Amino acid sequence: MTYNFPKEERLHSKKLIQELFEKGSSFYLYPFKVMYLPYSPEKSVNQFLVSVAKRRFKNAVDRNLIKRRVKEAYRLNKHLLFQTEDQPMPSLLIGLVYTGKEIHDSKMIDFRMKKLITQLVKIHI
Repeated sequence: MTYNFPKEERLHSKKLIQELFEKGSSFYLYPFKVMYLPYSPEKSVNQFLVSVAKRRFKNAVDRNLIKRRVKEAYRLNKHLLFQTEDQPMPSLLIGLVYTGKEIHDSKMIDFRMKKLITQLVKIHI
């Protein structure tokens, strides 16, 4: 098990991002609004996106800090997406919109990321 976050796991295609926000399903788990969409690419990897509103956090330093913490929590816990019994998990486009009003510490974000991933697994089994 490698704990890396390569470029093919980052959601950066404008077409796929637009499709995720238009056709994707969502749920809310404080401090995240989670958007997800099953898709079938050539490679079976999940693609991940983090968004932090400029309206809530005016300073880019704060937005980047939150994004770094969320990406790190995802990188360390993404293996939970692949731990299903017999059924293969479909590839997902995952978008997280940070809706909290304050900057949370890494422990809280990591705890919420674990809950979020287990909820995604429950939905797609």
